[in-house]
Amino acid sequence: MSNWTTKIPEAARDFLAGRRLDEIECILPDIAGVARGKAMPAFKFDKQTHFYLPTSIFLQTITGEWANAPGGEDEYKEPDMTLVPDFSTATAAPWTADITLQIIHDAMTQAGQPVPTAPRNVLKRVLDLYAAEGWKPVVAPEMEFYFVERNVDPNMPITPPMGRSGRKAAAKQAYSMSAVDEYGKVIDDIYDYAEAMGLEIDGILQEGGAGQVEINLAHGNPVDLADHIFFFKRMIREAALRHDCFATFMAKPIEGEPGSAMHIHHSVVDLKTGKNIFSAEDGSETPAFLHFIAGMQNHLPAAVALLAPYVNSYRRYVPDFAAPINLEWGRDNRTTGLRVPISGPEARRVENRLAGMDCNPYLGIAASLACGYLGLKEKKDPRPECRINAYMGEDELPLTLGDAIDLLVEDTAMTEVLGPDFVALYASVKRDEYKEFQQVISPWEREHLLLNV
Repeated sequence: MSNWTTKIPEAARDFLAGRRLDEIECILPDIAGVARGKAMPAFKFDKQTHFYLPTSIFLQTITGEWANAPGGEDEYKEPDMTLVPDFSTATAAPWTADITLQIIHDAMTQAGQPVPTAPRNVLKRVLDLYAAEGWKPVVAPEMEFYFVERNVDPNMPITPPMGRSGRKAAAKQAYSMSAVDEYGKVIDDIYDYAEAMGLEIDGILQEGGAGQVEINLAHGNPVDLADHIFFFKRMIREAALRHDCFATFMAKPIEGEPGSAMHIHHSVVDLKTGKNIFSAEDGSETPAFLHFIAGMQNHLPAAVALLAPYVNSYRRYVPDFAAPINLEWGRDNRTTGLRVPISGPEARRVENRLAGMDCNPYLGIAASLACGYLGLKEKKDPRPECRINAYMGEDELPLTLGDAIDLLVEDTAMTEVLGPDFVALYASVKRDEYKEFQQVISPWEREHLLLNV
């Protein structure tokens, strides 16, 4: 083994035991959370300490177009950034024919500073702000997604997959074990891949949609959990393809079915004492707990552009489809956008139910934590707890991606936490995507307007 292999996690070393490493995938997440980078033979990787890619990677839209660079007189040159391997992220790519490791790289400027528009760096920036106050956030994300039939024609609707019974996956089977068993072979591969990759699954369950599954992850460091989701998305897609179906993380892939969320549970630990700052010595809720909630109520409208990053994301925000339409908070109340789950004092936390599974996990977690950080700093009180069905209230979220981008840009406090350079770039990318979507004529328009207006 090479010298650097002593720095990689145990699961990666176990994967390589007795095998010759063939290839290294040097990757980093782009604005959409797509893995970008380059693959190279292992012997080539051994001889290099860093690699180069153009910073323009972060200007690419989800359709492959390029947004305008928001600033910098040299940006038109597409300057290179330096990619530095984070060996703690090394993990197997067990679906490949060759023996391959994936390694996430950090994006640095040529002067050695973090590239401010790289999503992983945006999350680290937010965590540094917490650390400067003596705090350490802890998160636990939930992943919802669909297995669907292979959809090779974008003009055709997405349909549920065929199960082992020979029938299409059924809807309204939440928590059904037999429903999960319908696509048990795919689940088996996900477990096997996760074990090879050293990724921990806290549990798998059937959700309310036809072919919809939820995977829960154990709580931990936000960067680690974002890395895990980044890896999981890629791995789950590969497992599905092996069984002639697709896995999709679209927020609302099937008309009439529930959307897919990435619920984020947050708590904050005092770095000196190691205790949850949301709970007092006697187990009661602290002012910090309420301040955190208030920050989410006050700044989540600006964060929605990162939690719901595509036009499809806003199809998920509809009443009575297990998705929030508000910024209310409540204890053990799933109709609120902000839920306080049942727990002991040491595990007291706030669950943000707004994020869609289509969001970039680094940016979704960063935006959510940024709201809580601002709340802790501003020390405001939240609105009174919602003790009724929050769907009976009014919508409080932006209704379109365009509205959400405007709210993000207007929130100067959020912009400062996430970084002005990043917010300017993100807004440019999303405005281009929204403009391109607005030029598409939908089947609904052809059906109802063609001959009637």
